[in-house]
Amino acid sequence: MTRFSIFSIFAGITLSVSAQQSATVPPLPEIPQPMRENMIRMDDNKTFQEVQLNIPIHEGPFQPSWESIEANYSGEPKWLREAKVGFWVHFGPQSAGESGDWYARNLYKENSTAYRNHLNRYGHPSEVGYKDVLHTWNPEKFNPEYLTKLYKKAGARFLMIQGVHHDNYDLWDSHYHPWNSVNIGPKRDMLREWADACRKQDMHYGVTFHHEYTWWWWQTAFQCDTQGDKAGVPYDGNLTPEDGKGKWWEGYDPRLLYGINLREYETVAENANTPWSPPKAGIFWRHLDYAKWFATQWALRIMDVTANYDPDFIYTDGTVEGPFTGDGTGTGYKCNAMQTVMADYYNRQLKNRGKVDGFSIIKFRHPTNGAVNTAEFAFPDTINVSQPWIREAPVGDWFYAPGFTYDSSSVIRFIIEAICRDGNAALNIPLRPDGSLDEECEKMLLEVGEWMDINGKAVYGSHAWKVLGEGEMEDGHLRKLPGGGLGKHHKEYPFSPKDIRFTIGKDGALYAFLMSLPSSGETITIKSLGLPEMKVNEVSMLGSKRRIKWQQTTDGLQITTPDKLPCRTSIVFRIKC
Repeated sequence: MTRFSIFSIFAGITLSVSAQQSATVPPLPEIPQPMRENMIRMDDNKTFQEVQLNIPIHEGPFQPSWESIEANYSGEPKWLREAKVGFWVHFGPQSAGESGDWYARNLYKENSTAYRNHLNRYGHPSEVGYKDVLHTWNPEKFNPEYLTKLYKKAGARFLMIQGVHHDNYDLWDSHYHPWNSVNIGPKRDMLREWADACRKQDMHYGVTFHHEYTWWWWQTAFQCDTQGDKAGVPYDGNLTPEDGKGKWWEGYDPRLLYGINLREYETVAENANTPWSPPKAGIFWRHLDYAKWFATQWALRIMDVTANYDPDFIYTDGTVEGPFTGDGTGTGYKCNAMQTVMADYYNRQLKNRGKVDGFSIIKFRHPTNGAVNTAEFAFPDTINVSQPWIREAPVGDWFYAPGFTYDSSSVIRFIIEAICRDGNAALNIPLRPDGSLDEECEKMLLEVGEWMDINGKAVYGSHAWKVLGEGEMEDGHLRKLPGGGLGKHHKEYPFSPKDIRFTIGKDGALYAFLMSLPSSGETITIKSLGLPEMKVNEVSMLGSKRRIKWQQTTDGLQITTPDKLPCRTSIVFRIKC
């Protein structure tokens, strides 16, 4: 019987929040019997009053409201402006399926790639489900110290470490959640290993949390096959605590992993089988006690990490203004869980560090002091200085699958596209199920590092110039690296030396990035630097000691490319005006 056995049979757990305060997850409330699918209309999220969770937080000036957070937050940490480049560590047991992103959800979608792969590797999901993947997952080659050194060599100045994905499995010694990597699977505190490695390498790191919409994301686990020998046999999401008697998971409540059956609400069951579509906006009104329990546990798990691992930032996933909004990924409930987490985190940093130099990434949040915005894949068409932001994308996919394209030029161009718009870049590097890298992936990282060693002055600490760049136009905007996970399409994207991007370095110089290598002796004209608006005094090339031939006319700054170039993919000119 584990130390969470009592918890799994509905008792609460308490964890110290400060010397004077403690917080408790209440017992799992009574769950109504499920009704017929798509039978219940949800309450209107716009008229539903936001619930105040009243979770005890660390003492300090920050209170769990947006008004208090905005009023007390001191602004973008200097280290984020300096860092500019980070890598995602989007790694967990879903890599075991070698089926790309959302393996845990998709293995319960009949005839999907993940379903077929799961059948071949593990068996039928009515008999061997995701809980059993967790039990057997053992990333024996997982070495955060080695990986952190490699990522730093590749140019990263911060890491984004996955703490928990939508699969609801905590990758740390979780005080509030028994389904975690110390209890089940590797029997390792993986987050602690990352934190220790990052501190050893002077690498900033944050922890990402993706469990906000676990409760409707997991609804595929409550399905069954519609045809074949197993037609009508429920998948293992339907198991109860009593079903675990005598099995390896005895004492672990499957409802704490898979959640509960919510398919009675309109569009929940229907949208569970789409590639990506949240249920219709609204409130799960028949499950308000459970919703409050779910949001409370969601918040306390993050607060557990900020209290015990001291990350430099935290990250919450989603498609709307923040978790638990009753809309988009926040469908189901409306409460101040996010504000509670942030207030506790900032008060704690203020006490422990003497200042708040962390931040909270809230994907798609409108400009809000105290929050950093991020989005996946595509870049804005213009420079964006409204708030700090990070653009993120995976190399290949968010979780591992065979056959990814590993191309350093795509990674380098992604970084350039982010920083010229005044953003930061974070790229996910896929780890194999055993925690190792594909050989070609490691080669890619080393090539990126070589480029960063030469051109880092144009990247670290930089900010956008008044002009984003120049080159070929599409639909009235500057042509740019396309969206999606980096792959063959990005490797072959037809940039030319006329496609140019700009930054201002922290040394005050203007830097011009050519998105493709010019030929020897080719003349490059930078139209944005024409006389009489700009007077150029000096031009050099990063990584080269050769004298650069140039002249400035009313048509622009004309630079003659030397015979020998210092790097592949992109060369960078340093221009002093």
